[in-house]
Amino acid sequence: MKYKKIFLFIAIAVYLSTLSGCVSEPEIKVVNFEELRPVFHQQNDVLYVVNFWATWCAPCVKEIPDFMEVNSEFSKSDNFKMVLVSLDDSDKLEEAVKPFIVDKKINDVDLYLLDDIKRMNEWIPAVDSAWSGSIPATLFIRNGKSLKFVSSAIEKDELRMIILELMQDNK
Repeated sequence: MKYKKIFLFIAIAVYLSTLSGCVSEPEIKVVNFEELRPVFHQQNDVLYVVNFWATWCAPCVKEIPDFMEVNSEFSKSDNFKMVLVSLDDSDKLEEAVKPFIVDKKINDVDLYLLDDIKRMNEWIPAVDSAWSGSIPATLFIRNGKSLKFVSSAIEKDELRMIILELMQDNK
């Protein structure tokens, strides 16, 4: 009887320790541009911060922690949503993109992988007519209207300032 209790205690302890190591798999929608386009046309008074990035882009990798920190400050607001759009190859989803998202603790954002490289000359100017396609790039949108486009890395304080300014403009 004593050994059964010890065994049961050990079994429960092992089970609970495995649960603490579990991380839910990130949900990344693999889309073409037509499937992503509705994000740019939401009519719900929400400020969308749409960041285009890739795991192979050093400036993108550098700015992601800043984006996550700023996102944590604003994500509780009903008038704010961050969207990350990976431009990695779709065949890198499992081996590079998902591990990167877990490693960088990317959460509370909408995640997409834009699998539309063959038509990039069509969708890049549809995002912003001045965009060359270089990344990182960030689009700020509200009610289907582009408010600001930044075609370079953004420092944390600058990102915060842009968001505050655009949210203030909506009041």
